[in-house]
Amino acid sequence: MERNKGIRRQNARTKRRAVLSWLVTRLVAVILLIACIISFVSTQATLNEKRQEQAELEAAIEQARDEYIELEKFVDADDLEGYMEKAAIENLNYAYPNERRFYDTSRN
Repeated sequence: MERNKGIRRQNARTKRRAVLSWLVTRLVAVILLIACIISFVSTQATLNEKRQEQAELEAAIEQARDEYIELEKFVDADDLEGYMEKAAIENLNYAYPNERRFYDTSRN
C-alpha cells in the first residue's frame, strides 16, 4: 500500500506539473497574440497617417508643377514685363500712379 501511495503522489505531482506547464504555455501564447494584435493596429494607424501625408505632399507637388508651368509660359513668351507687372500688383500691392483701389473692409 505504501508503494501505491508514493506512486499516486508522484503521478499527482506529474499531472500538476503538466497542467501548470500547459497553463503557462497557453498564457504565453495569449500574451503574444495580444501583443501582435496591438502592434498590428498601431502599424495600421501609422500607415493611414503616412498615406494622408503622402496625399498632401502629392497635392503640394501638383500645385508646384502648375506654378512652374505658369512661370515657364512667362519665360518662353518673352513677356517678362507682363509677369513683373502682375507680380508687383498681386504680391507687392503696387499700383499705377493716380490709380484708385477699393478694398472691402466689411469682412474684417
